[in-house]
Amino acid sequence: MTDYGHPLLFGSFLTPLAADPEQVVGLAQRCERLGLDLVTVQDHPYQPRFLDTWTLLSYIAARTRSVRLAANVTNLPLRPPAVLARSVASLDLLSGGRVELGLGAGAFWEAIEAMGGRRLPGGQGVRALEEAIDVIRQVWDAGARGGVRVEGEFHRVVGAKRGPAPAHDVGIWLGAYKPRMLALTGRAADGWLPSLANMQSSDFATGNAIIDDAAREAGRSPRDIRRLLNVGVDQSAEQLAGLALDHGISAFILAGDDPGDLHRFAEEVAPAVRELVSAESSTKPQAPVARSGGFTVVPTPDDGFRRSATQVWDESARPTGPAPDPDRTYTPHELAGGQHLIDVHDHLRSELARVRDLVEQVVSGAVDAGEARSHIQTMTLRQNNWTVGTYCESYCRLVTMHHTLEDQTMFPRLRWGDPRLAPVVERLQEEHHAIHEVLERVDRALVAFVAGQDGDALRAAVDLLTDTLLSHLAYEERELVEPIARLGIG
Repeated sequence: MTDYGHPLLFGSFLTPLAADPEQVVGLAQRCERLGLDLVTVQDHPYQPRFLDTWTLLSYIAARTRSVRLAANVTNLPLRPPAVLARSVASLDLLSGGRVELGLGAGAFWEAIEAMGGRRLPGGQGVRALEEAIDVIRQVWDAGARGGVRVEGEFHRVVGAKRGPAPAHDVGIWLGAYKPRMLALTGRAADGWLPSLANMQSSDFATGNAIIDDAAREAGRSPRDIRRLLNVGVDQSAEQLAGLALDHGISAFILAGDDPGDLHRFAEEVAPAVRELVSAESSTKPQAPVARSGGFTVVPTPDDGFRRSATQVWDESARPTGPAPDPDRTYTPHELAGGQHLIDVHDHLRSELARVRDLVEQVVSGAVDAGEARSHIQTMTLRQNNWTVGTYCESYCRLVTMHHTLEDQTMFPRLRWGDPRLAPVVERLQEEHHAIHEVLERVDRALVAFVAGQDGDALRAAVDLLTDTLLSHLAYEERELVEPIARLGIG
């Protein structure tokens, strides 16, 4: 088993066709609604049938709110690195830290030369790429003293002002296949991003070995470099899980523009890969560490406040699971598994607050359209009833997806791992069905509101959703955070 310590990510690899610009934008938005982590786009600036990739990524960033974005991979010979660095940092700031930088040394050299670029075959392209990475990192290091200074064979930047710094530590992912590029990945990059179609089965072990050795020689850890992979629609969940377990691949990016393929990848393949990898990883032995002061992961408490007079269930009838063993010790991996449930729930709670705020602004008319747009710019919404409906629908779908994954994957493993948890799991599944009905009520209220009815029913439906969901999440954390850690369920 090879594990470089990175969580699994799933994404898409889209074609920026200029003939129908809204199609690729709509696919990117669909990827976000499906819960994919990453949207990437080809970068071929010499291709007249394609939109410019970085212009397109900027537009997609404005039409999405959470999905991460990257070129796959940026054609460096046609993009000066100092200017590229500022473009990436600017978009990262504007998007709230959602941009990564895929980079390539260049290909299709005749087309690059036709666009005014310089042909850099073989080792020249690798050396130019290494110089460019140096330029980019210096530009991003806005707090360092002095200007950017790289006097290389192919790139010369002498005293340029630094900045702006990106909103987060942007990952530089290299599309690498040959030894010199693989070694550069280990020395200077944050990720290895090849395409499965260009790989032989032995290439993964060979590539990892070169990257790992180069990282160590540069004083880095091999874990500093994420392993990503562009894949096709024919790969099964079992194949992808095998690549994750055997070669440490932690990000799978589906190449294709078919909405059906994207749905299947997001809703069937990705959850199955996560489950297979989690099941195998949980059997990996780890040394225990002593805990101090009891179990260190703290579930979110239920404050008891309720907004609605309607009660969907009897909270006093909820069963409880077994008490934790006071002498039990937990590995960091186990603790992280328990914390992960809280992190997922925190995201749902945050989104719920945004839904409530948005609905209230629209229903009450507290702000006009211009003011509201500035307040909710980070949500990439527009101030009208239909957009409210779309956003709430997206959130409701997120909740349903989360519950479905729990019902189909986590709960059976909890039952199997500790039969004493069966009453709790059954109750949680019953509450999932009840929450689904509450979500349907919100949907009906949205339809009625858009049709012209007043907002009282919509407010009441959102109040009930808030009560039931917050109560459920707190109960689930109280009962399951410790068992998830104890049973090694990631």
